[in-house]
Amino acid sequence: MMKEKIVNFLGLAMRAGKVKTGESVIINEIKKHKIQLVIIAEDASENTKKVIKNKCESYHISFRIFGTRSELGQALGKAERVNVGITDQGFAKKLLSMIEEYRKE
Repeated sequence: MMKEKIVNFLGLAMRAGKVKTGESVIINEIKKHKIQLVIIAEDASENTKKVIKNKCESYHISFRIFGTRSELGQALGKAERVNVGITDQGFAKKLLSMIEEYRKE
């Protein structure tokens, strides 16, 4: 149930234009301090997870591993997505709390 809410909220963020996708785009946006939260698919390659985690940690940006690449893509109304960057502080905060709550279930 909570997973569904998170997926719907991701879709809302996408429609609001507060989402960036694609590894190179997200890394560039992280460097510019324009990303507030990065969501990495559970089934992303180990190398992708490592690269994104390291970049987030060095720029002090929150990241979470959540959902599969197809679930993330579906949430955004796109093809499969491995990385999703949230550019808005409000959306990022809400998603963080929702993902934490989902993990407690």
